[in-house]
Amino acid sequence: MDHWIEDWIIEADIPSMQKAMESGTVSSVDLVKAYQERIRKYDSKINSVLEINPDAMELAKALDQERKEQGSRGRLHGIPVLLKDNIDTHDKMHTSAGSIALANSIAAQDAFVAAQLRSAGAVLLGKVNMTEWANFMSATMWSGYSSRGGLVLNPYGPGELFVGGSSSGSAAAVAANFGAAAIGTETSGSIISPSSQNCVVGIKPTLGLISRSGMIPIAHSQDSAGPITRTVTDAAILLGALTGVDERDPTTLSSVGHSYQDYTQFLDACYLKHARIGIPRFYYKDLDEARLAIVEEAIDVLIKEGVTIIDPVELPCEQTEWDVNVLRYEFKKDLNDYLAKLAEHVPVHSLREVIAFNEKHAETALKYGQGTLIWSDQTSGTLSEQAYLDSKLKNEEMSRRMGIDYALAEHDLDALMFLGNEGGSDLAARAGYPIITVPAGYAATGVLTRGGYTTKGPQGLTFVGTAFSEPTLIKIAYGFENATKHRRPPQLE
Repeated sequence: MDHWIEDWIIEADIPSMQKAMESGTVSSVDLVKAYQERIRKYDSKINSVLEINPDAMELAKALDQERKEQGSRGRLHGIPVLLKDNIDTHDKMHTSAGSIALANSIAAQDAFVAAQLRSAGAVLLGKVNMTEWANFMSATMWSGYSSRGGLVLNPYGPGELFVGGSSSGSAAAVAANFGAAAIGTETSGSIISPSSQNCVVGIKPTLGLISRSGMIPIAHSQDSAGPITRTVTDAAILLGALTGVDERDPTTLSSVGHSYQDYTQFLDACYLKHARIGIPRFYYKDLDEARLAIVEEAIDVLIKEGVTIIDPVELPCEQTEWDVNVLRYEFKKDLNDYLAKLAEHVPVHSLREVIAFNEKHAETALKYGQGTLIWSDQTSGTLSEQAYLDSKLKNEEMSRRMGIDYALAEHDLDALMFLGNEGGSDLAARAGYPIITVPAGYAATGVLTRGGYTTKGPQGLTFVGTAFSEPTLIKIAYGFENATKHRRPPQLE
C-alpha cells in the first residue's frame, strides 16, 4: 500500500472515498489496509476496537472486483464500517455487549442493521468496545468499560476527558479515524453522549425508523441503532442505508411513509434561513461557564445564518421527576428473549444465568459489581407490573404532549437545541423522537465530575425534533456544520 493513503485517509469522508475508488486511485482493499494499520499503531492509546473482522480483506477484494465487473452498488460500496459489540453479525466476529459471559458467542444470523450494511456494499471492518450491557449493569461502572474489552479512552485526552457511553468505542474509533464510520446504539444518550465528547456527528433516529432485531437490548421502548460519523453528510448516507421495514421488529411498520433510503437530499445549508429553533434554558442550568459560552456562541452563529431563535422556551415537563422503571422492567424480558435464542455452547441463556456466571467469575466480571442486573432481575419479566405500565404512560405523555411536541407547537419550532447530552437525550429517548449532535467547539476549562473526569473537551450541539423529523434535523445540523466547521481530529502521534 502506498504510504500516502495512510495520510489521505485521515478525515476523508465517504463521498471522497467513493470518488477515489471510482477513479481507481484507491481500492476498498487500500481503505481496509489503511484503517487496520491505524488501529495497529494507535488504538493501544484509546482501546476502542475489540476485534477486527478476519474476513474484512476478502470482503474488500470481492467488492473491488464487483465494482470492476458490475459497477458500484451505491455510496457505501467498499466503505469500511465498524459496529458496536451489541449488534449481531453472522460471521467470525463475536457479539457480547462487552460481557465475558458472551465473549465466544457468534450470532446465528445478521442483525437487520448488519444485513442492510452488507447489502449496501459496506465492509464490516470490526467490532468496537462499549460500556458493558450498554451501561445497565452497575450504577458505579465507568462509561466505556467492559469486562471483555477494558476501558475506552477519549482520544482528545486519554484518562482525562470523559469518553461518553455506551457507544464509546464507536465514537472514539471514528474520531481517531479507525474506520469510515461506525454504528452505535442508544437507549438514552448512548450515541449522543460519546459523539458529543469525541467531536463527531451522531444520530439517534425515531423509534421504529431502524430495526432492532439482532441487537442485544436494554428496552424496546427506547432502543435504536444509529450512525456515528465525522460529518453530517456521512451520517445521512449511513442513515438511509439502515432504514426499512423488518418483520422481526414490528415497530418498523410505523416508519412506512415516513422513511427515506436517501437522506442526502436533505443536506441543505440554506435551510437555516427558514428555521425556527427553541432554546430550553431550563436544561442549561447545570452548564459550567466554558460550556455555556459554547452554547451562546452557537446561538450567535445561528442568528447570523438567519435562524429565528425563540429564547427562552419553557416545557411543562421540566420539573417532572423521572424514573427508570421502563428500562428496568423491559430489560429482563427483552434480554431473556435475546439470550434464549443463543447457541447451546454459550454459557448463559437468561438474565439470571448472566448474574450467576458473573458471580462465578467475579474477579474478571465484577470490577464494578452488578447491582443493576440484580435489581432488574427482581421483576417478573412479564411487563405486567403496574409500576411499569404507569411509567411507560407517563414517559409518553410528559415527554411528548407536555414536552417536545408542546414546545414545537406552541412556538412553531423546527427543533429544540441542547448542548451534548444535557437533558435533550433523555427527553427524546422517553418520547422515542430523533436527536442529532454535531461538533460545536472545545471547552478549554471545566469542572470535575463524579467519575473523576473534567467537563472540558469537545462539545456537541444537539437538536431534537418530533417523530420522523430526521430530514429537518439533518438540514439544521448540516447548516451549522458548514457555518462553523468545528470538527478537528485528535493528535495521536
